[in-house]
Amino acid sequence: MSELVKMTPQLLRELQLKQLDTLVYFKDFCDKNNLRFYLIGGCLIGALRNGGFVPWDDDIDVIMPRPDYEKLHKLWREQKADGRFRLLKTDGEMFTGNIFITITDTNYTMVKANQTEVDIPHGLVLDVFPLDVCPDSRFARKMQYIWTMIYSLFLAQVVPENHGGIMGLGSKILLSIFRGKKLRYKIWRCAERHMTKYKLEENKCVTELCAGPYWMKKEYPKHIYEGVDYVTFEGLKMPCMSGYDEYLTMVFGNYMELPPKEKQVPHHDIAYLDLNTPCEEYDRKIYN
Repeated sequence: MSELVKMTPQLLRELQLKQLDTLVYFKDFCDKNNLRFYLIGGCLIGALRNGGFVPWDDDIDVIMPRPDYEKLHKLWREQKADGRFRLLKTDGEMFTGNIFITITDTNYTMVKANQTEVDIPHGLVLDVFPLDVCPDSRFARKMQYIWTMIYSLFLAQVVPENHGGIMGLGSKILLSIFRGKKLRYKIWRCAERHMTKYKLEENKCVTELCAGPYWMKKEYPKHIYEGVDYVTFEGLKMPCMSGYDEYLTMVFGNYMELPPKEKQVPHHDIAYLDLNTPCEEYDRKIYN
């Protein structure tokens, strides 16, 4: 499985349209349980610029305020919502390789290159990120960075990509010292409590701690997320933050302008893709 899937425009469009089923199911679950979520990133740009997917985008990303994010996992389990669509989250029972929740459509098979060795249902995924509060204090914010990096390292259990030098070496040393599954679980749970302890009413900004090192350094005025607006995404009415223009401008600049041609490519490496077969068949061959 060393060669990556060559994504033709036709195959990419088929993938996009099938991913919509997960978004519809997720929205219905959130609406039923009064949970807030917003389209973000490329999906939000695509809704505004294209009325749907950016032509080269290969996934759907949403974000939820941390309290709603935590309720999602709890309510999903209580209501036994797993069926065709599975909620995957690393905890004491499951390891996913992600530091955020994914909703997986098991009717199809898609294996990302960084998850070929991970024993999970390899379906089409919707990425769900938590929206966290960042403290006003600069010292507290630096400590939040540190706790988030500890959380990410021990939850994902791999050295962060593109981090050489001291950070890469330090990560390798920490993982070599703290090897036990239960110990690593305790460490990342402790780090999670520290990095998410800040209250929205007591601070001015929010951030995306679980979207990677680049995004966790972004800070957005909390008023951006105080209201809900709606956009049309592939014919579906989907929520976004009321301050979407301010958010997108902060992150992407003139987001209505097309990026350079070399950046108009899918951004995930896919090792295997079968849009005609449930992932159970693939997973049974590989892991049983």
